[in-house]
Amino acid sequence: MEIEFYGAAREVTGSCHIVRTNGRTILLDCGLFQGHRKESTEKNLRFPFRAEEIDAVVLSHAHIDHAGRLPLLVREGYNGTIWCTAATRDLADIMLADSAHIQEKDAEYLSRHQREAVPPLYDGEDAIRTVERMVGVPYHQAVEVAPSVTATFVDAGHILGSASVMLEVTENGKTTRLAFSADVGRSGLAIVRDPQPLERADVVILESTYGNRDHESVAGARETLGRVVRETAARGGRLLIPAFAVGRTQELVYSLHELLLAEKIPRIPIFIDSPLATRATAVFEAHPEVFDRTEDLVRTTEKLFQFDLVSYTQDVAESKRLNTLHGPMIIIAAAGMMESGRILHHLKNGADDPRNTILIVGFMAEHTLGRRVVERRPIIKVFGEEVPLRARVEILNGYSAHADRNELLEWLDRLESTSPELQHVFLVHGETEAQDALAGQLESHGYTVSCPTPGTRVHF
Repeated sequence: MEIEFYGAAREVTGSCHIVRTNGRTILLDCGLFQGHRKESTEKNLRFPFRAEEIDAVVLSHAHIDHAGRLPLLVREGYNGTIWCTAATRDLADIMLADSAHIQEKDAEYLSRHQREAVPPLYDGEDAIRTVERMVGVPYHQAVEVAPSVTATFVDAGHILGSASVMLEVTENGKTTRLAFSADVGRSGLAIVRDPQPLERADVVILESTYGNRDHESVAGARETLGRVVRETAARGGRLLIPAFAVGRTQELVYSLHELLLAEKIPRIPIFIDSPLATRATAVFEAHPEVFDRTEDLVRTTEKLFQFDLVSYTQDVAESKRLNTLHGPMIIIAAAGMMESGRILHHLKNGADDPRNTILIVGFMAEHTLGRRVVERRPIIKVFGEEVPLRARVEILNGYSAHADRNELLEWLDRLESTSPELQHVFLVHGETEAQDALAGQLESHGYTVSCPTPGTRVHF
């Protein structure tokens, strides 16, 4: 068996790893690279293989940095199965369509403002054909994805339908078990179940997004959210929350619902200004079978995401109307890293107002507007215009859907306890500083660790 590390190698986005065995080629994820437009576009345009050479794709979850290049793969000739969970398939249906729409709109804009037209990576038809190739598999049910190769999905506790994957590869009578963590969630997150352990691995591919950081507890994050809401409302300001439409938005709505029921925040309007988040919420509501039934609100409330103060905007006109409203309010809008979407309009109109708060609730990759806000740059560029950043900036890592360094170590230790033959841990999906810090921590616990660069190949 050969593993080639292609995407999310020494960086966070573009998750894609290539497994070759018995003359077959399998992809673990096929994600979109994000960041600097020119650099990411160049990366996204080229695969290090021909699409028709791929025999199977195993998809961990629907986030665009893990699934976002699948329509390009299909467009270039892939006609095999994309294996995933049922909830991932339903989320990918809306997310890939949204990604295609953004690609097409960006291409139209760039063609109007540049001499050379820049075509989209794929279009809506490609997204539809991609979802048609997806087959939903229940958790803990092994499925043969290629001859002598089986995949088993285990709940990763990251977003709805997310999975870690155990890939069992048999060559010449010997079976090697490859554990792919994908994105590991956190215990105690709202709605989704806690991460479940894999068992008996020989090789591990482990994410490292927060490999050098500790998170606030989930319960503590909810309390901090309540404080930020109260303080912003007291100033008469707006709480602007850039949030990923899938996962983070639903967790925030859930937590605000809890805080309201507990009378820990004032009764101010809550606007979900993201068509994708609205559609994603409907997918969540369609999959209660994967909710965490240990949570009180899940057990006692039929409508987790629909209550009297929350409104879901339907069109651009409604979104623009929010800028004419007065008084304190909460606006949750995509995109999470502030690179696109309706959050940009709210930043343009609200980042210069010291009464407002911008609440960061997720990871902000290098070279994104979100990272510049986290760094509290005095001037930020929105739609090419300079906007003073006078709003308060609060950072709330307790809502991260990624495990921190100690939670990653705990996840790995649970796996190692059943894996006497564990040979190697490869760190992916992390910036250099985070990976190096986590590698040192894991090595101090006796693990053999590598941080592969793009194109690194290993054999087992």
